[in-house]
Order: sequence, then C-alpha cells, then structure tokens
Amino acid sequence: MRFLIVVDMQNDFISGSLGSSEAQAIVPRVVRKVASFQGTVVFTRDTHTEEYLSTQEGKNLPVLHCVKGTDGWQICKELAPYAQHVVDKGAFGSIDLPAYLGAFGDVEEVELCGLCTDICVISNAILLKSAYPEATMKVDASCCAGVTEERHNTALCAMRAVQIQIL
Repeated sequence: MRFLIVVDMQNDFISGSLGSSEAQAIVPRVVRKVASFQGTVVFTRDTHTEEYLSTQEGKNLPVLHCVKGTDGWQICKELAPYAQHVVDKGAFGSIDLPAYLGAFGDVEEVELCGLCTDICVISNAILLKSAYPEATMKVDASCCAGVTEERHNTALCAMRAVQIQIL
C-alpha cells in the first residue's frame, strides 16, 4: 500500500505560536498533494497538555503549543476535510505510526510532508524507515518547511543519507 503522511499541519505551526511565513507558504502545495494522492493519507497531530512547559521538550522549547482541544492543536482548515486518519503524538516521532500503517496491510511506499522538516518530519521518516526498511520512503521537500531554511536543508541531507528519497 501507498501512504502519504502529513506531519503536524496544525494551526500553531502555521500561523500560531510557532508559525512562520515558510509554513504558511506550503499549505496550498500540501492541499494539492493530499487532494491528488492515490493511496491512504494519514495525518499526525502534535498533542500536548497545559503541563507542556514542565516536560523535557517544553524546557528545551519553552513555547506552549498544540494543547489538545485548542484551536492551535487543530489541523488547518484547508486540510481538515482530508483528515480522515489522524494519529495524535506526544513526541517528535510517533511510536504508534508504524503499527497504524501496518494495520492497513503491506507498507510498500511512504511519502511524508509537513512541519517541521528538522524536527517532526525527520523523526517520523526515520522511525518509518526503521520499521519498514524495504518500503520506499520519500519526503517532498517542496511540501515541508523547517524552523529555518538552513535546518530544513540539513534535515533533508540527513534523510538522504539514510536512504530516504528527497523529491
């Protein structure tokens, strides 16, 4: 089976507390990709609680974001109609995602896009590559944005090094 993983296309990462113009710019491209994808589309959703700032991640990234149930936690309105399959995750990579995909059948190809290239996209891409080493793994660079352009490019190079195809 073919999968498209749309990583954390949530309001807080696009226009909210951790938003950026680069993140806003990829939204139309991601919508086009999702709308035309021939396969199963799965969204990840970064999910935290009000206690986020006291967690290890929160101490290293002290910006409250993606608190479950808030507007910032929601998938952006442009993509929400396509979010039939959603995996909530409390960390950069979702340890539940490989099994979620496997429940659909043989995982032959996985493509990822979304936010942020250098944090959650790379984490999930490497997790999935490890879980499904014989599956074709791809990342669409034009449908990703990093915290900075430099970190975006560094993450793409790192993924290429572990045999993830960069489109």
